[in-house]
Amino acid sequence: MISEQESAADDFAAGNAGEGCDAAPDADAPVNDGIEDGAHGDDAHTEQPAAEPVTVGERLRAAREKQGLELSHIAAETRIPIRHLESIETGDFDALPSRTYAIGFARNYARSVGLNADEVVNEVREELADGRARTSAMSGGMEPGDPAKLPSAGLAWAGGIAAVILAIGSIAFVSTYFGAGDGPPPLALETDADSGNAAAGEANTDQAQASAADAPAQTGGQVVFTALEDGVWVRFYEDGGERLFEAQMESGDSFELPTNAVEPRINTGRPDAFAITIGGREVPKLADEPMTIGDTPVSAEALLARAEDPASQTANN
Repeated sequence: MISEQESAADDFAAGNAGEGCDAAPDADAPVNDGIEDGAHGDDAHTEQPAAEPVTVGERLRAAREKQGLELSHIAAETRIPIRHLESIETGDFDALPSRTYAIGFARNYARSVGLNADEVVNEVREELADGRARTSAMSGGMEPGDPAKLPSAGLAWAGGIAAVILAIGSIAFVSTYFGAGDGPPPLALETDADSGNAAAGEANTDQAQASAADAPAQTGGQVVFTALEDGVWVRFYEDGGERLFEAQMESGDSFELPTNAVEPRINTGRPDAFAITIGGREVPKLADEPMTIGDTPVSAEALLARAEDPASQTANN
């Protein structure tokens, strides 16, 4: 009896094991389908490669970002102001002082990020040529909002004052020849004339104040020397011998004269190889040909005085 029960139990266990083995493939089927679907999904979502840089500014920015460098790092290494580096990256070469600066700055930028400097310079020249062609094609008659083609502030004030004087003269003429004997009107005329004169006086005062406010901008600002050739030696120092900067500069290298320097001066044998700006505005070079100069003042006031008096340039040189 016990043997029959054990045999029946063995048969029941064997049956269950067989059913479990048959069911195993069905359980695996959905897993394989999911894996295949996932594989197809990965192929469908493969990312496309990023677009290649088009302009020279984009190439420079891409090279800088690839090395994980900030603009401030490039500015410190090349001594180029950050605002000029941003203009180069965006292709806004018109924001730079001149074509010479655009080429020199781009060359130094390329060297600092490991690009071929000659290729970058050639691309900058091409973009500058394309920009000039587009500007020439678009230029024509007077464009609204073009400051170079609008009347100056002084001319506008002069026109306004002339209009006021003409109006006063017309009122006086009409009152004299058509309003004689009326009594009160001449008093009113005198009042209008006084008001007109007062208005003209206020206009002159405002103009004088505006000119006084503009005076600091014309006589001061950040002085920047930029080398136009390679291997140019120069020394900047204060009156008394305190050295500010001394180096052999390459084309495109620039030096910003400290604004608190006491009577800064320059010593170099190539004054013709430096472009000079004051507050972003170009001023004449210290010389047009190689010559040795020393103890020459280079403050903003001294440089502006030289620009206004060519005779003083010859005397100092």
